[in-house]
Amino acid sequence: MDAEEIEAGRSRWQARFDGAVKRGSEFRTLSGLDVEPVYGPGGDDPRMARIGWPGEYPFTRGLHATGYRGRTWTIRQFAGFGNARQTNERYKMILGAGGGGLSVAFDMPTLMGRDSDDPRSLGEVGHCGVAIDSALDMDLLFDGIPLGDITTSMTISGPAVPIFCMYVVAAERQGVPAGKLNGTLQTDIFKEYIAQKEWLFAPEPHLRLIGDLMEFCAAGVPAYKPLSVSGYHIREAGSTAAQELAFTLADGFGYVELGLSRGLDVDAFAPGLSFFFDAHIDFFEEIAKFRAARRIWARWLRDVYGARTDRAQWLRFHTQTAGVSLTAQQPHNNVVRTTVEALAAVLGGTNSLHTNALDEVLALPSEKAAEIALRTQQVIMEETEVVNVADPLGGSWYVEALTDRLEAEAEAIFAKIRDMGRDGSMTSGILRGIEDGWFTSEIAEAAFDYQRKLEKGEKRIVGVNRHTASVDEPLEILRVGHEVEREQNRVLAARRAERDQGAVDGALAAMVQVARGEGNLVPPMLDAVRAEATLGEICDALRGEWGVYSEPARF
Repeated sequence: MDAEEIEAGRSRWQARFDGAVKRGSEFRTLSGLDVEPVYGPGGDDPRMARIGWPGEYPFTRGLHATGYRGRTWTIRQFAGFGNARQTNERYKMILGAGGGGLSVAFDMPTLMGRDSDDPRSLGEVGHCGVAIDSALDMDLLFDGIPLGDITTSMTISGPAVPIFCMYVVAAERQGVPAGKLNGTLQTDIFKEYIAQKEWLFAPEPHLRLIGDLMEFCAAGVPAYKPLSVSGYHIREAGSTAAQELAFTLADGFGYVELGLSRGLDVDAFAPGLSFFFDAHIDFFEEIAKFRAARRIWARWLRDVYGARTDRAQWLRFHTQTAGVSLTAQQPHNNVVRTTVEALAAVLGGTNSLHTNALDEVLALPSEKAAEIALRTQQVIMEETEVVNVADPLGGSWYVEALTDRLEAEAEAIFAKIRDMGRDGSMTSGILRGIEDGWFTSEIAEAAFDYQRKLEKGEKRIVGVNRHTASVDEPLEILRVGHEVEREQNRVLAARRAERDQGAVDGALAAMVQVARGEGNLVPPMLDAVRAEATLGEICDALRGEWGVYSEPARF
């Protein structure tokens, strides 16, 4: 790109910047030096066609001309343990300490669509997140937290749609109509088959539910994002950064194809898709990954799927620091790891961020550890001045080379996935890759390679295979007692005894009838939730209709 084209781009950026709302007017270094809101080349630079300016296609440098001068990222701490009342107290602590949004962690029975009193739930209730059995639990979870004013992310995929229905009903009971809700639901079932393994049905029924949810939100819940495409769990399972980038965006393209197959307008539904990435310990590689993700998504949405508006081409993403990087040995070192990873996410332009607590490798975070994790973000935001300049590493020879390299590796993986399919679509290739175990084997190979290098000392982890001497003392960790499960089951039994069982049975039967046809399942599911049908009852009714899915054994 020659100097004249670069200057024209700078002028476009300046016009957008001048017309945007900023957080303040003075931005200086600690020593008092004024800094520009963005920096770029002073002359010719052939890379600028790929790099661009903030707020302009291909969005490598960010979605907004102002960067974080317009608005900083949302501090969205992931939390959930025990019962709804206990988690509600933690949410109020997070919000009271300066958190900007909530992110719900569910326990394993909830993630698998089982009630707390299901025999398969024994010993798991409330242990890795909060137990949610019915809409009354959702009422308690957000008691005193106005759902019309707060954005909430919910990390759940298999039973995402009934959980969404419980959230809508809890809002209704607060007097908040569904149309005013804003937040994100994970819903991403592809990554379950690829990495996390928490599904209920075969892929096709899950995709039917996701399509129904996309239609419902597009028609009546415009600000809500019904799909958060997750690379986090893919990376935590052992993938490389390039695999995380490629598998995640491929899944996103599959959901775009799903929306188009439903006759939805890509410019209307694509803004409802968001992403969830891992911020790992390789500082510059992670920054490059985030920049490449925005550029790839914008190009594919425009050139492959026909999106015309900027908002439909934007890749919005939440980031969580890498749980897999945390160590049980010398756990206080985890504060440093989390800080480095959080800073990479910020320099990569994340829209929201969760920072892991130092004790999460051992147990659910204690209140003190959760506060340190929150303060980590606040120190970065309030003290480091990294919010002053948009994409401050843009133009770095190293970062730009890494961005280009990751983009090229991702494109090569996209080609492999499409070639696996029967019709050249991304969806067909993903389903074939799931069926054949291709994704699982690719991640397993990457994880094995990393472990081999770790054991040979080629990869170094402080406190594990380097600098192992320590004065650390054992941490006091959060423990969820068995009384939580007993009390949850007692309350659940009382609710079943008090509700109108005829209304529950009728609502579930009506939902199953819709499942046998082609109607949208969200409205009858909402009716079942309003009648206090439990999560397990709703999911079991659909299991009875659609069956269950077991992953084929592979050797």
